[in-house]
Amino acid sequence: MDVIVRPLRPGDPADAEAFVRVRRRALPFMVMTAGSLAFDLAHAPARKRFRPLVAEEDGEVIGTAQVGIAHESAEPGQGFANLYVRPDREGRGAGSLLLAAAEEHLARSGAREVWSWVYDEPRNREFAVRHGYTAKRSAHFLRLDLVRDALPPRLEPPAGVELRPASSFAADPRPVFALDAETTADEPSDVGAVLADYEGWLADTWHHPLTDLELTTVAVVDGRPVAFSLAQTDRETRYSSGMTGTARAHRGRGLAKLVKNDSLHRARAAGIREAFTGNDTDNGPMLAVNTWFGYRVCGTEVRHVRALG
Repeated sequence: MDVIVRPLRPGDPADAEAFVRVRRRALPFMVMTAGSLAFDLAHAPARKRFRPLVAEEDGEVIGTAQVGIAHESAEPGQGFANLYVRPDREGRGAGSLLLAAAEEHLARSGAREVWSWVYDEPRNREFAVRHGYTAKRSAHFLRLDLVRDALPPRLEPPAGVELRPASSFAADPRPVFALDAETTADEPSDVGAVLADYEGWLADTWHHPLTDLELTTVAVVDGRPVAFSLAQTDRETRYSSGMTGTARAHRGRGLAKLVKNDSLHRARAAGIREAFTGNDTDNGPMLAVNTWFGYRVCGTEVRHVRALG
């Protein structure tokens, strides 16, 4: 049977579930649910041009792609296309068809470059090179078994620092937004992001179905958030660190380790069984911090880029 590529069907729970099943088999280190995918599709701003794609063979979804424009980048024309094919269905042309459809969509949307994460295996790297992509930085996935692995003991906050769940800011999340915007601006990235749209942040982050406000920890000084560790969960057993950051004026005090440690302890108490995070492979200090928590490398992806046109 021929492989076909089509857009994900909005409002079709079975289609979203099939997408997530493929994604989890191909890349089990990232937390995604059918609900979170449907939310992303329904709430993506128009300028993102977000278009999830699926590859089907004989009516069965065997490959997926998340495609769009990095709309928060200060540099226009930066597109992304992240492709994953079920490991037992590789070699049938699904990847090439997904990539062609993704690049066509991005070219129509005004993209000048396409950035893609490629799982670090020889056949995937060869696929990327064959299609004109050049390798850039790499990043590790790390996993922590919250059932079998011991967490470091809880840390005492320094004098004047209070730890709160993000839910305590539900009445006015704007101070958390300001902290997220500051730390995001300093985050090393191929395609930088500028958080300037509070309403967009509320929709994309604060109200996102993966964001767990009870397990997200915020360090507060004089009533103002100064560090946070964003928890994303599937509301069952899986947890992912979405972002951990500290305000510039409070760096060097160990607050990032403090909030992440608190969040992980509360996640384990809430029944979460495994936690995931990610780090650039050359970010020695952060890798050391995550090793201290008990995380172990479980996979690697390499960022690739190709110019369009």
